[in-house]
Amino acid sequence: MLIKKRPSWALPHSEVTPESVYLNRRQFMSGTLAVAAGLSVPGLLSAAKLPVPGEALDFVPMPGFSTDEEKTPFEDVTRYNNFYEFGTGKGDPAKYADEMTVDPWSVVVEGACDRPGAYALEDLLKPHEYQERVYRLRCVEAWSMVIPWIGIPLADILKRLEPTSRAKYVYFETLYDPDQMRGQRSLFSTIDWPYQEGLRMDEAMNELSFLAVGLYGKTMPNQNGAPIRLVVPWKYGFKSIKSIVKIRFQEERPKTTWEMLAPQEYGFYANVNPEVDHPRWSQKRERRLPSGLLSPNYMETVKFNGYGEQVADLYKGMDLSKFY
Repeated sequence: MLIKKRPSWALPHSEVTPESVYLNRRQFMSGTLAVAAGLSVPGLLSAAKLPVPGEALDFVPMPGFSTDEEKTPFEDVTRYNNFYEFGTGKGDPAKYADEMTVDPWSVVVEGACDRPGAYALEDLLKPHEYQERVYRLRCVEAWSMVIPWIGIPLADILKRLEPTSRAKYVYFETLYDPDQMRGQRSLFSTIDWPYQEGLRMDEAMNELSFLAVGLYGKTMPNQNGAPIRLVVPWKYGFKSIKSIVKIRFQEERPKTTWEMLAPQEYGFYANVNPEVDHPRWSQKRERRLPSGLLSPNYMETVKFNGYGEQVADLYKGMDLSKFY
């Protein structure tokens, strides 16, 4: 269950959670400059230390955004992934994602905002102190994990980009680079690349929405969406777009990748909901990883993935069987 006690920014930095598997990764950041105007904000905490490969991140633990459920082991979190840019097998991202270079990295900001431009990733991150949030992740395929993410509230970034009153939605886009992402050059892929996702503005500004740059106390592994990904824990996992290179504020609801590919199966909202089954399987239960043939570790799925107190009001009056 979600622990409601809210933390103080005065909490000390946490100790790094031990892990059993070390992953070799490419350099995470470099000192590139933003094309757009600087985003310095007075009165914030000291700048977060920019991450480098294999190095622990300093962060503030956030008990108010945690759970008392057992965390999924690091090995499972990093070896069982959906990241079709590297293949459709669950092990393909861990096998091939090191072909992607995340140094340097920039994010293009465009649309209905007062601070558009191409920003070096560190210029989006460095005014903020990193937080650790332990969230449940529920895949639409009916498996789940509990992951300690490191990152920054999405709302903190979006506010600094100064969206205008015309901004009703936020669009996100993943890197498109077939030379580095073998799944994008596959002749068998049915996805119209690049991967696209979106949120309603009030969803994006919700306190749970998170931009993650690491997990288990260290920089984000490539296969988990390095160097920066979205985490929206009350929605199915495909909404938490990986390796973000574009953010657009817009008035019209964006089309999203899985919605375009199979609209009868995947909707724009994609809220975790055991009352609305996928056309090909039930959503009433989930398999919590790790699991096996003799120990499948099934559990009942909870509406909004257990975060209803924080997000249910966003959908008041909506028919969630229609707006799935």
